[in-house]
Amino acid sequence: MDVSQLKAQVCEAVDGMREELLRVSHAIHARPELAFEEHEAAALLVDVLKRSGLAVTAGAYGLETAFEAELGEGLACVALLAEYDALPEIGHACGHNLIATAGVGAGLALASLGERLPGRVRILGTPAEERGGGKELMVREGALDGVDAALMIHPASVNLVNMPCMCLAEVEAVYQGRAAHAAAMPERGVNALDGLVHAYQALAALRQHIRSSERIHGIITDGGQAPNVVPERAAGQFYVRAANQEALAALKERVEGCFRAGALATGAELTLRWGEVDYLDIRFNAALAERFQVNAEALGREFLPMEELPPSMAGSTDMGNVSQRVPSIHPMLACAPLHCTIHNAEFEKYAGSEQGDAAALDGAKALAMTALDFLCDADLRKRTRALFEAAL
Repeated sequence: MDVSQLKAQVCEAVDGMREELLRVSHAIHARPELAFEEHEAAALLVDVLKRSGLAVTAGAYGLETAFEAELGEGLACVALLAEYDALPEIGHACGHNLIATAGVGAGLALASLGERLPGRVRILGTPAEERGGGKELMVREGALDGVDAALMIHPASVNLVNMPCMCLAEVEAVYQGRAAHAAAMPERGVNALDGLVHAYQALAALRQHIRSSERIHGIITDGGQAPNVVPERAAGQFYVRAANQEALAALKERVEGCFRAGALATGAELTLRWGEVDYLDIRFNAALAERFQVNAEALGREFLPMEELPPSMAGSTDMGNVSQRVPSIHPMLACAPLHCTIHNAEFEKYAGSEQGDAAALDGAKALAMTALDFLCDADLRKRTRALFEAAL
């Protein structure tokens, strides 16, 4: 059986599972869960895989809300990645319900081939993309051992062959001062909030003198408890982004200087807690991405050329960390109008709409077809690997 017949069969399988896949997508969308807390979503996805006859490991690779299922035989192995965490307040405004549905749907479609599946497929449920770097934590425990390529999709307001991506580091800054009555004896206090505000202003000044590919942004999470008490504690959470790992490391040093300045200016004690995981940039693999684009175009998708995107339009993802280990793709599929950007309440509505449904189903089909291309075509595997190694 040639690859075109196998592709037709996996697309038919996705259509046959349409009702079940959309039930999963809508259920995850209706009950958003934050990073590392995706218990209901993970349980739902594990149950769907088990009811389809797959052996599933829940709590895989050291994370309670991760999972893994592997199927097929052969030397080559493709990983299909599923995300399902949400954002505070605005739920699935990044559309991770669609990512989970597409990844698991593609895996189930490939499983429907049975012995005709020309290789191995590993379905990975990957928690905590919005913060915490779940994929990196899983990779450190062996999640990509034996994997030759990793595939996933991400919803957007436009179809793109790749996600414009920059590195990201998370940091929490905590200032500890000394409380005192703000009116009766302010001289006895050490104002922790002043320390944080000085740092915030220093960061604002620094933003004038960084590259257009770099970003610094954050919020104050604790600014004191009462206006008549000198704040003894203040805290904030910040993201630092840059085009690559080297630029990120340099920018982190400059950011630390701003935080230290706040402590020196006020006498408050500073504790900086950098996140355990830095998100890395995506190592683009043109060979794999081109196959995905062809497959998605066969479903009626039209792709915007990457060069037409504004150069400043970019985000961050721990799929970048995966792409630094194995050849990977992270294409974007439109589920919303062009004016609607991710991470806002309007996009959250589209992630649960008919347009979102279409993106999830098209994503499942295109991922399954691209996995078949990779598993069936030895030349594609060689070109994919060669491009990956050339980018090292």
